[in-house]
Amino acid sequence: MAVADLAAQLARPLGLENAARLAGLLHDLGKYTSAFQRRLEGEAERVDHSTAGAQAVLSLVSGRERSMAELVAYAIAGHHAGLPDRRGDAYGTLNDRLEKNMALVDAVWEEELAANPVELVPAFFSRVRNPHAAFQISVMGRMIFSCLVDADFKDTEAFYTVLEGRQVERDWEDLQALLPDFRDAFNVFMQGKKRDTPLNQLRGDILEHVRGRAVEGPGLFTLTVPTGGGKTLASLAFALDHARIHGHTRIIYAIPFTSIIDQTAAIFRAILGAEHVLEHHSAIDEERFAIGRLPQQRDKLKLAMEDWAAPVVVTTNVQLFESLFAARPSRARKLHNIANSVIILDEAQTIPRHLLKPCMRMLNELALNYGCTIVLCTATQPALDGRSLSGGLPLEGRELAPDPEGLAGKLRRARIRHAGDMDNDALVRALRDEPQALVIVNSRRHALELYRQAGSAGIAGLMHLTTRQCAAHRRRILDDVRERLKSAEPIRVIATSLIEAGVDVDFPRVWRAEAGLDQIVQAAGRCNREGRRPAAESIVTVFRAPDYPPPAEIAGLIGDMQRILPQHPELLSLDAMQAYFREVYWRMGEDGLDEKKICERFRIARSGTDFAYRSAAADFRMIESGMEPVIVPLDEKAREAVARLGVEKISSGAIARQLQGYVVQVPPKARALLIANGQAGFVNPELRGDQFAVLRNMSLYEEDVGLIWEDADYLAVEDLIV
Repeated sequence: MAVADLAAQLARPLGLENAARLAGLLHDLGKYTSAFQRRLEGEAERVDHSTAGAQAVLSLVSGRERSMAELVAYAIAGHHAGLPDRRGDAYGTLNDRLEKNMALVDAVWEEELAANPVELVPAFFSRVRNPHAAFQISVMGRMIFSCLVDADFKDTEAFYTVLEGRQVERDWEDLQALLPDFRDAFNVFMQGKKRDTPLNQLRGDILEHVRGRAVEGPGLFTLTVPTGGGKTLASLAFALDHARIHGHTRIIYAIPFTSIIDQTAAIFRAILGAEHVLEHHSAIDEERFAIGRLPQQRDKLKLAMEDWAAPVVVTTNVQLFESLFAARPSRARKLHNIANSVIILDEAQTIPRHLLKPCMRMLNELALNYGCTIVLCTATQPALDGRSLSGGLPLEGRELAPDPEGLAGKLRRARIRHAGDMDNDALVRALRDEPQALVIVNSRRHALELYRQAGSAGIAGLMHLTTRQCAAHRRRILDDVRERLKSAEPIRVIATSLIEAGVDVDFPRVWRAEAGLDQIVQAAGRCNREGRRPAAESIVTVFRAPDYPPPAEIAGLIGDMQRILPQHPELLSLDAMQAYFREVYWRMGEDGLDEKKICERFRIARSGTDFAYRSAAADFRMIESGMEPVIVPLDEKAREAVARLGVEKISSGAIARQLQGYVVQVPPKARALLIANGQAGFVNPELRGDQFAVLRNMSLYEEDVGLIWEDADYLAVEDLIV
């Protein structure tokens, strides 16, 4: 009964209270069997105690509410193993479970549980419409599942905390109660910002205009502001003001890359207080929780990663979207807390295009039926409206920025020049003439070979920045780059595209290998970022690299840009960006925007729902690199974490989070060769399996360029000593 009451409480704001209560009442119905009683008495008998509830709920409900009963059945059947597919070849589909012969359930449950399956259909069901009705109903199922599994987790946790005589601190102060202090703190923070330059004055004007739009009704918005226009602070201010007016319960800020999440989370903590901000992403380091916090505070933050109960959450697109499409209970339990949130999607153009259609459909459903306000925040707005894209989002009239086209002109701090072919010799000559310059290329191989050639030519102040280096190493390099830029020292950086999205650097000159227009505009955001130099002298040179053909995906985007170039020669204009994205979507077609056919996994047939929750979750991957991780024990902190792999009581997940900043992704064949030759190896495989491949030969990790896996056959001098 406790699970049912808590599940109903969690689902009440969603309008799904009765369905969640029914799921909570019946989720453990299989415990009303003699087999389960024998297990309680100590017999080693495995008992399926969830299938009985899934079968029972469908026997109780008919007519108009049958679909809702099926959603409850999915949730009950999956509350341990994860949401199942309705049918298919895999073992454990919902149909398999419903057809399974189960042990007789003691009829006393009917009296004790008093399940009353009425009014399961939520009031917002009237907004469920074709052609997306099946997808919308599937999201209801996800929300019921989230409420059930979160209630079940918390009920179990409460039982064991009493049994073990310990306390668990999960309670967070309500966002609405905190908003007056948050808004005061934000205003004080902004008073410290000077308006002593035209750029700072313009940033202030943008902020005031965006805050003025907070009275608009909840739903979908865009915020289109060029790089350096203050999008982060403006979007936070909007979220605070909008949440106060419309009663939102949470602010979620999603960022595409872990490489830039630190700087955003640091800003939020400085303004709102570290105790109110949950930072959750794959690179989170649990040891950071220890800084200035009591043990119970550290535990509270770790627990909040499970259910996102904090008033402010800073996370990644991967965490957000993969949770929204998850089937596993541990990942899906936070969904009900995503409802009624203000969600800021920073760098919205980075939503993977092969998943664009399901992502848009989910965002639209969260805004339409689950009280969310969603802000697509970027300098390169990806044209997701219905005029540009079939099935696009209702974004007309929902732009928060004042005169985006005018802002693009006012904040234009660089100009683009097309140079045609430039081989490495030409790039080295260009670098020799510029004491501070950035070159961005499309592959790690090109970056490494150009870096080495420039070094051989005696170019001073060279730095290399690619994913050959682990994230912890890249952070140190970027800190050094910023210091050299400030002190006017020679600094020539050769990088891959990882430097483009949100990395705060300001070079007077930039060279960019041909790519999509959105990438070129992002590269331009690293040129004269603070507007200290004349725009006419701040040049972004776009070149073809004849010896390094672009990957197929980028080649397609280059073609898209070239097709719009005759009509839009000014590539930094918003019109050019809109035309470019329309061209991209046209080329990719409907199928390309849902490459894995995620949306098609959710159907309504004559026989009822046909939802493939589990297989959709398996195929919904924001990042599909085809690479495998190698951990680089670069410093004492990493080496200590690796040593803890031998301590059985420390979870693999905790250590993995500590080591995330020390991972380099390498081709699978290269990792296999490293391991075969003893250059890397799995640590404590008897305890951790093949989860932690750690580099043993640190001579393969060069201080300036990172991991040279191509030298996997190399034997270090010390390996030759017998």
